[in-house]
Amino acid sequence: MNILYMVIGVILGVFVGVLPGLGGANGVAILLPLTFAMSPVSAIIMLSSIYWGALFGGAITSILFNIPGEPWSVATTFDGHPMAQKGRAGEALTAAFTSSFFGAFVAVLLITFMAPIIAQFALRFGPAEFFAVYLLTFCSFVGMGKEPPSKVIAAMMLGFALATVGIDTVTGQLRLTFDSVELLRGFDFLVAVIGLFGVGEILLTMEEGLAFRGKSAKINAKVVFQTWAQLPKYWATALRGALVGCWMGITPGGATPASFMSYGLAKKFSKNGRNFGNGEMEGVVAPETAAHAAGTAALLPMLTLGIPGSPTAAVLLGGLLIWGLQPGPLLFIEQKDFVWGLIASLYLSNLVGLIVVLTTVPWFAAILKIPFSIIAPVILVICAVGAYTVANASLDIVYMLGFGVIGYLFKKLNYPLAPLVLALVLGDQAEAAFRQAMLVSEGDLTVFYSNWLVGTIVTLALIMLVWPMYSYVMDRVRGRSDADGVEHGAST
Repeated sequence: MNILYMVIGVILGVFVGVLPGLGGANGVAILLPLTFAMSPVSAIIMLSSIYWGALFGGAITSILFNIPGEPWSVATTFDGHPMAQKGRAGEALTAAFTSSFFGAFVAVLLITFMAPIIAQFALRFGPAEFFAVYLLTFCSFVGMGKEPPSKVIAAMMLGFALATVGIDTVTGQLRLTFDSVELLRGFDFLVAVIGLFGVGEILLTMEEGLAFRGKSAKINAKVVFQTWAQLPKYWATALRGALVGCWMGITPGGATPASFMSYGLAKKFSKNGRNFGNGEMEGVVAPETAAHAAGTAALLPMLTLGIPGSPTAAVLLGGLLIWGLQPGPLLFIEQKDFVWGLIASLYLSNLVGLIVVLTTVPWFAAILKIPFSIIAPVILVICAVGAYTVANASLDIVYMLGFGVIGYLFKKLNYPLAPLVLALVLGDQAEAAFRQAMLVSEGDLTVFYSNWLVGTIVTLALIMLVWPMYSYVMDRVRGRSDADGVEHGAST
């Protein structure tokens, strides 16, 4: 049954990845309620397979239609679509899928061997250490993100505010309920995610008036084997992309910056760097390897520390909490079957995903011929059903639409959604860890420097927090010194 769930999950995931307006995080969020009746092992296998398929599916639209089905597929369009226009769509798709398979395989190996070690080490963590790790996660988004730090902090603060709505679990006081009975239970993160990602994306796409135009493609065995014969030439690019992806997945960088970073490095080190953007196969290998490695490696901190490395991992984390499982080091001791069942499924679903996408590309490409005016209402109905089934409350559909408007405004104003989702999911846990640490230390903040472990993590977090300010000041100083040098040269 688990293998059947895996195949269904991969197919659903590719479908989700192909459709602009859905995404990995939203596909998992919408379909999460369908898994409530399953065992946790079966449910996580199906959900991780959906995520897997979405990673694969994003490449299909990027290469054939120049429409990134996922944010991390943008870099794939740079060389993938020019290859398709030159009649090499089969080669581009085979290279993309095989590179994705390799990147994910490296990341799963990392999870297999590193997860038990990290979990064993994390058993030494107390409330202060856990809060320090949460703080590092939040500050990493500020210090390492591409978006302006002010926007990241604003999005995160909104997430923290939404996470506090309801009853304070420590004092029993009502917070931000405004005398409303409906707000006593707070906002369910799943309803928020469905609205922010799904409905927000649909509203934006409707405004832009999306039209699909692209190349058709069919992959035959001859093209697959010919492409596989060429790929070993790019082993260094693939390995570099996998390493970049693993690093960006474990730190809260995510698949999107990993794909761009890998593409940039490949362009810099390649002999054919000048030809990138005109249909170089290496330009497809680099971003796809990194994106899949990052998407998979994000599960490592989620399982071992309970800290997601991507928005989709944050949704999966919420799923674990719904099933009564507490991600963290004890998960490896108390729920061995669950953890190793998931890791075993990652190996299998990666292989199943590769086979599925290589054999079904024409079917999924044909989906894009359906008018968006038909697809959009179908996606909205699926979103509404997903939101309703969380608590069987029709009010959640209203919340979902409200969050959809917030998601739409965020995208229009170029505010990042990932920090908001992260704060919404982890806000309660970060607050609980902080308050426990304060109770233990009787309100003494020096508890966060009480030993080398917590002190190191807090110091790293603070460096991440002030890093953008330091970079800004240094750039201004350099700019001023350059200007002075130019003036001095002119006067001389």
